[in-house]
Formats: sequence, structure tokens, C-alpha cells
Amino acid sequence: MFLSDSDLQAIWLTVRLASIVTAILLVVGTPIAWWLARTRSKWKGPIGAVVALPLVLPPSVLGFYLLLAMGPYGPVGYLTSELGIGPLPFTFWGLVLASVFYSLPFMVQPVQNAFEAIGDRPLEVAATLRAAPLDAFFSVALPLALPGFLTAGILTFAHTVGEFGVVLMIGGNIPGVTRVASVQIYDHVEALEYAQAHRLAAVMLVFSFLVLLGLYAWRPNPKKA
Repeated sequence: MFLSDSDLQAIWLTVRLASIVTAILLVVGTPIAWWLARTRSKWKGPIGAVVALPLVLPPSVLGFYLLLAMGPYGPVGYLTSELGIGPLPFTFWGLVLASVFYSLPFMVQPVQNAFEAIGDRPLEVAATLRAAPLDAFFSVALPLALPGFLTAGILTFAHTVGEFGVVLMIGGNIPGVTRVASVQIYDHVEALEYAQAHRLAAVMLVFSFLVLLGLYAWRPNPKKA
């Protein structure tokens, strides 16, 4: 199976995008998941619904509103222009920002479930040992929630790799800048280059299968000592 230079470039760009998005969401999604798991605020429902919105919202709709927000007359576009960064649409970092929003529930929900499964008891024990809340979070909650973090990281990375609608709306189709693997496959099909499309699609298929195989084969032991 031989891939062209443009295919390899698209794969590398996709891996780079997915890695950066996963790292950002580990930082951004963890406090959101912790708050959703621990709070009793009346805002838990609405905020949880906003986090989960990309699961049910068509990618074209999300991409359209993100394009407006990041455009020259949108709030994000105005801010980036004032900071001297310039407009984000049709740039790699525009793809990163859009992918962070699109993949947010794939990071937050598994981590939230892991935090909720811990319960109150371990943190209460830590408090009786005079552990500060921040210390209890890092020394108790995070280690116990590690399986949830591993699941969330895998799902977020894989979901970002498979994006199409949002990245096409925000990034367009610029070789070496915004043309990720899913867009590259679309280009091959549009040009009737079915052999090239098949080779790249087969790579994505094998990758997706291995990710799911690892996710379903790896299970933390549910039995408590």
C-alpha cells in the first residue's frame, strides 16, 4: 500500500491536529468535568447540555456558527484581530479551536463519569487527614479517575481524526495547512481517483478499528478488593 506525498502530508496534519486538541481538552475539559460531577448548582443541566451539544448538532451547523464567531465581524475574530493574530478561519489554529468545541463532550463525559464513580468517601477521608481540596484532587481523585482519562483521551483523539464537516467549514481545503485526511479522501473521490481514495480510506479504517479494539479490549477491573 503506497501513499502519495499529499496523502502523507494530510495524515501528518491530522495526527498533529488530533494531538494538540487532545492535549488542550485534557486541560480545559478536566475542570469542567470535575465541576459537573461535584456541583449541585441549577446550572449543571444547562451547562451539561451545552457541553453535549456537538453530539447531536449537525457539524455543518456548528461549523457555520463557529465560522461567524471567528470571522472578522465575530467576537472571536474581533479579539484575535485586536491581538494582532488575524482571522482564524482557513488557518490551522482555526481548525484547532473548532475541533476543541466539536470534541469537547468526548473528553468531558468520560472524565465526568469517572469522577462521579469515585463518590464522596475517598475525598472525605482525605479531608479528615487534613488534605487541602487541591491536594485531595491531585492525590486522590485524579489517580482514581485515570481509566476515565485514558478512555477520554482515546475517544477525543479518534473523534478529531475522523472530523469532516466542521474542519471543511472552518479550514477549507488548503494543502499542508488545513487539508486533513478526511478532506483528502473527499478530494480523491471528487477527482474520481478511487484507487488513491481507497488506499487512504483503508489506512483510516484500520486506524479506527485498532482504536475501538483497544478501547473495548482494555477494561479496568470493576471488582473492588
